[in-house]
Amino acid sequence: MSPVYDCRDESQLLSGMRHARQAIGRGELVVLPTDTVYGIAADAFNARAVMGLLEAKGRGRQQPPPVLVPGVGTLRALVAEVPPAVDDLVHAFWPGGLTIVLPAQPSLSWDLGDTHGTVAVRMPAQNLTLELLEETGPLAVSSANRTGMPAAVSIDEARDMLGDSVSVYLDAGPSQWGYASTIVDATTLVGGAEPRVRVLREGTISRERLREVLGDLLEPDPETA
Repeated sequence: MSPVYDCRDESQLLSGMRHARQAIGRGELVVLPTDTVYGIAADAFNARAVMGLLEAKGRGRQQPPPVLVPGVGTLRALVAEVPPAVDDLVHAFWPGGLTIVLPAQPSLSWDLGDTHGTVAVRMPAQNLTLELLEETGPLAVSSANRTGMPAAVSIDEARDMLGDSVSVYLDAGPSQWGYASTIVDATTLVGGAEPRVRVLREGTISRERLREVLGDLLEPDPETA
């Protein structure tokens, strides 16, 4: 059975981080904590590992995973352009529960699935995971659950759903928020005829908070559209 490391215990933390790095390097899957819910992670530049992630969740290529990054520098390396409004969002909400979809850097040799040339990027507010990201590089990460089931907010929930499809489980206690990140689509800010940020999923960051940063660049609220 795949090991679980209680990362609140320093001795287990060191061992767990080492084994997680090794598993990622071998193209295997790791469950890790984030500030929102637990995530299942794979090397973003290992297509076989990413497809293994999707299979573990019961998903296909039409539902590509987001990518977690350790900072804004990595964001700039992964996307074609960071518009000023996205800089404002990052300054306001990163690290934290906001995932931003932008056109991907076309020179990157990766395969996250059917992304149509885009990538969804987030910097989580979870020190353990940020440390791992600094060492592994960008990770494809989706919520640690089988598709159609609630996202795991504890390591036991993740393990019950994913079992031995995951090589290493990193336990940091119950998730801080317990629900998923907000996802916004900012692709039209890069060369779009009608620049507008769309909310694809409202989670930890509300529309009201987004509008405080974006103003009229945010799509109209559904009730006023």
